[in-house]
Amino acid sequence: MIRVGVLGATGYAGAELVRILLGHPDVKIAALTSRQYAGVSFSNIFPSMKGFADIDCEEYRAGSFTGRVDVAFTALPHKLPMAFVPGLLENGIKVIDLSADFRFRDVSVYEKFYQPHTSRKLSEEEAVYGLSEINFSKIRKARLIGNPGCYPTSLLLPLVPLIQNGFINTRSIIVDSKSGVSGAGRSLSLGTHFCEVNESFKAYKVSVHRHAPEMEEVLSEAAGAPVKITFVPHLVPMTRGMLTTAYADMSGKANEVELRECLDSFYRDHKFIRICPENTFPDVSNVRATNFCDIGVKADARNNRIILVSAIDNLVKGAAGQAVQNMNIMTGIEETAGLDNPPFPV
Repeated sequence: MIRVGVLGATGYAGAELVRILLGHPDVKIAALTSRQYAGVSFSNIFPSMKGFADIDCEEYRAGSFTGRVDVAFTALPHKLPMAFVPGLLENGIKVIDLSADFRFRDVSVYEKFYQPHTSRKLSEEEAVYGLSEINFSKIRKARLIGNPGCYPTSLLLPLVPLIQNGFINTRSIIVDSKSGVSGAGRSLSLGTHFCEVNESFKAYKVSVHRHAPEMEEVLSEAAGAPVKITFVPHLVPMTRGMLTTAYADMSGKANEVELRECLDSFYRDHKFIRICPENTFPDVSNVRATNFCDIGVKADARNNRIILVSAIDNLVKGAAGQAVQNMNIMTGIEETAGLDNPPFPV
């Protein structure tokens, strides 16, 4: 059994990790940490977990996972993981970080949008960007994963195969994403208060969201040249789910059959990517509480443009589920272990 520890277990992503790991056939939860709830049973914080996760949370201290944990998930706010991860690695513990601290190969870009980085060498030279289907072979050999953000996951999975195969003019990419409120985290905020969000639908951080440079770094690598995008996120009054629509000019002439064949071929051996049938498009209700990414594609021949639509659960494929998928790949077990439950039918 793989012994796992979750740092920051009582946030939304951390709690989703616990939920998934409880059903994992090859995992034992060895430790859950929470500064706010140290000494309190996880099932008292989340009563739905009573009888499933009656585990007392603890405050994380340097070395406290040594000898107890094989894989640590750091589901913590940005800046905290960069302080903890070096010590975890030194003690032989593999790490999957759900913050942005180890997502960037160019740390100067991270520092521009977040804060100063104290583990530059680890981020630039060792960490692997954990987009599971794209970086599978690198993840398998890694001991440190920078788990992607939810918006980047929803965009990169449909775009990367088409960029790598030369179908897209990378100077023309426009992205429109809608996220459920859980993407903002569990901490209290006026902007995510029920009265502020209910019956509301709004754009925010237009063209300045800090997930944009994360996406651009990966797209640039896929294209072999710098890529810039226009990215507009929106907040939707639902708990979980994310729908992303990307628009881009074709680099030449291509028909929808060729685009669909490219995606089908690229993801043929990847269970969690589902390409929608012709003239049908994703619905977030079809991926709720799953690790699936559903992708629809349309060739707008009149305007020589590609339209891509994807749906994920922002807490699963956009966070905890992909983190578990990365753990499975890193440890050499079945990639789908703990993640192969069917979606809710209604």
